[in-house]
Amino acid sequence: MSEMIEIQNVSALKSIPEDSLMVKWAEHALDKQHLQAELTLRIVDEEEGLALNKAWRKKNYATNVLSFPVGESLEQAPNLLGDIVVCAPVVEQEALDQGKNSDAHWAHLIVHGVLHLQGYDHESDEQAGEMELKEIQILEKIGYTNPYETN
Repeated sequence: MSEMIEIQNVSALKSIPEDSLMVKWAEHALDKQHLQAELTLRIVDEEEGLALNKAWRKKNYATNVLSFPVGESLEQAPNLLGDIVVCAPVVEQEALDQGKNSDAHWAHLIVHGVLHLQGYDHESDEQAGEMELKEIQILEKIGYTNPYETN
C-alpha cells in the first residue's frame, strides 16, 4: 500500500471499502506529475461532514466528498496535494438511492476528489465535461462503468 496516501477512517459505518482499494482508486486518479503526491483521505460520519461543509461551503448538509487542495507547492512538503473528506453515510445512501454498486460509487467519488486536488473543476460546462471524461476514463481502467450513465 502507498505510503503517500494516508487513510483516516473515523466513521462508525462498517461497509466502507478496504483501505487498499481506496488507495488504488486514488493512485489511478493521479496525473503523471503527481505520481509521488502525498494526500490524506479522511472517511467521516455525517456530523463531521456537515460541520466541514457548513464551515467551508456555507451549506447546511453533509455532502459526499470535499476536497481541500494545498494549492501552491510548499517548500517543506513539495509533493503535498491536500486532503479529501468522504462522508461514508452519504456515499452509501446515494449508491442505494441511485441503484449503483457501492464500491463503484466510492471509487467515483475518490477519483473525483483526487482530480479536484489536481486542479480539475466543474464550475463551467467545459470544465465539467473535461473532468467527467477524465473520471470515466480512469474508472474504466479500474473496471467500473461510466458513473454518469443512467440505467
